[in-house]
Amino acid sequence: MSEQPNIEQFFCKQLKVWPMASANFDALKGVEVKDLVVDGMNIKVQFNPARAISSAAKVDAASLKARPCFLCSQNRPSEQCGIDWAEKYTILVNPFPIFPRHLTIPCKQHVPQAVEGAMADMLRLASMLKDYTVFYNGPRCGASAPDHFHFQAGNSDFLTIADNLEGVELKVVATDNESTLSLVDSLPLKMFVIDAATPQQGEQLFDRLIRAMDVPEGDYEPMMNILAWATPAGVRVAVVPRKRHRPSFYGTEGDGCMLLSPASVDMGGVFITPRVVDYERFDADTVRRVYDELCLSQSEIEQIAEKL
Repeated sequence: MSEQPNIEQFFCKQLKVWPMASANFDALKGVEVKDLVVDGMNIKVQFNPARAISSAAKVDAASLKARPCFLCSQNRPSEQCGIDWAEKYTILVNPFPIFPRHLTIPCKQHVPQAVEGAMADMLRLASMLKDYTVFYNGPRCGASAPDHFHFQAGNSDFLTIADNLEGVELKVVATDNESTLSLVDSLPLKMFVIDAATPQQGEQLFDRLIRAMDVPEGDYEPMMNILAWATPAGVRVAVVPRKRHRPSFYGTEGDGCMLLSPASVDMGGVFITPRVVDYERFDADTVRRVYDELCLSQSEIEQIAEKL
């Protein structure tokens, strides 16, 4: 039996025995979504009150130390069970969903959120979960559990990034046999794209990329969001370099503040707003401000490309 039907069966079983998760997935059917076009990119905005916990999560060292890790097996709800994968991961249903099908895939060990050495695993996941986009949030780029390594995955047709990349010029900056690493600088969101024929080639190109990126003082890896999805030729990976965790207007107090903590889903084309006031005033200029403050400029991303 293929993995995909097993995942679907797993979802159904979990929602039958886990009332809280089932209620949150049911509520997702009624969330409001609006469409924007931002300088040629199709963007969605989702009003999702259940995501307030993640958007407002405290991720400083003291707060992380003070709370039990919700990704460790001993701290999970009794109703939450998982599927073992590749000996070191567990596939779980995310009980606070953004997608109609939303998975969290934590490492079995409690180790920090650090993707180096795990990119081949991410590509294998994307190859296996063919209807899903697998994504990684850096420890200061939207991860609400930066103390425990994990991926997430959601159904690909929900995001807009794959369609936004169709027909866009790819400036190839490195190759590894049949795989390529390209710069995409013609969109308002600057990024690198890896077209990987094999997980090993994709990981090698990714390792070259992160070695060319700066690591902020006090951090252990470059700031970035990563999204990967299956293609007829293998797996496509979008790497969005970041320079800031949250926008200057993040917060709940004061005029102009928004409870907005962008992560991979937002960079993948769907911005999540847990407050109705933020959803109603969220427009194309908000997207531009997020890209300007959190992501790299043309000159900044070109500097990385020149090192490859």
